[in-house]
Amino acid sequence: MHDQFDVTLEDADLLGEVELTTSLIIAASESDDHLSSDQIDEILGVDQEPRQAS
Repeated sequence: MHDQFDVTLEDADLLGEVELTTSLIIAASESDDHLSSDQIDEILGVDQEPRQAS
């Protein structure tokens, strides 16, 4: 008999998001202060472009 609850789920995008979120949680828990935008960008692997003054 087939078990309807025996389902293997794999979503590469979702797994990537979970990994990034986990990295942020770990970094935040190890920090004594708030993470700066630059620190968050580095953790997420965002290319940092020069910011323009507004």
